[in-house]
Amino acid sequence: MSDTQLTVTLSGGDADDARAVVEALEGTFGPPQERPSDTDATVRIATFGGEGQGPGAGRRDTRPLSEPVTVTVQGTPEAVRRASDALSRSFTARDEGAAAGDQEQERQLLLES
Repeated sequence: MSDTQLTVTLSGGDADDARAVVEALEGTFGPPQERPSDTDATVRIATFGGEGQGPGAGRRDTRPLSEPVTVTVQGTPEAVRRASDALSRSFTARDEGAAAGDQEQERQLLLES
């Protein structure tokens, strides 16, 4: 896994909420390699593998979420930290816990507008 590889799993909300979360991460990680599906899925996944322009770069006004969204970010400790920071700048984020492995970390956040 590269230093910028990040997997984002979203539950709650709708496809527009998933797009808002992904857009909040694009300034930090660039466009995702995989976007969340537009179907009626209850869990959506996005993957990022690139390097954006830096913290907050290209940040747009974030659209409000229709309901709270649970987001799990998984990757290197640095990627997870950067993702958590980017999401905290765009939404009200409550840390729901973290798990660390040898080379990867996982953090769960509850996001609200």
